[in-house]
Amino acid sequence: MPRGGKKGHKGRGKQFSNPEEIDRQMKAQREKEANEGIEKESGSESDEETSSSDDDVSSKRKGVEGLIEIENPNRVSQKSKKVAEVDVNTPRELSRREREEIEKQQAKERYMKLHLEGKTDQARADLARLAIIKKQREDAAKKREEQKKVKDEESTKSKR
Repeated sequence: MPRGGKKGHKGRGKQFSNPEEIDRQMKAQREKEANEGIEKESGSESDEETSSSDDDVSSKRKGVEGLIEIENPNRVSQKSKKVAEVDVNTPRELSRREREEIEKQQAKERYMKLHLEGKTDQARADLARLAIIKKQREDAAKKREEQKKVKDEESTKSKR
């Protein structure tokens, strides 16, 4: 029966490196390091060359980015600013929510101003309602006054 039961073994067999191959790779690496050390000791021209090659290695891109230059307009790159570059006096752009909140408050203030002046439909309705209530109260006050006079007259007649 094969390793892994009925379904079989899915992994690969282990491959061991040949000791001669390992020695060859180590020698190549030592030679490369030695060559780099010699180049660093020689003039500034080689420093410029190595620094440019270091930049190429550090800017190594993932996937297809290295093959095709793509500028994604949706990608926002984080750019850190120095403290000296930041201008505190410039007005900060408001977010959509903050802008909508300010507009909402201003609209409410405008409405209240018009309402107090009596120019809105609701204010006119309120004023009409108030006028009706005032008239009803005046009528009720006149009625009470008349009833009071009638009672006073009756009380004066009954005393005589």
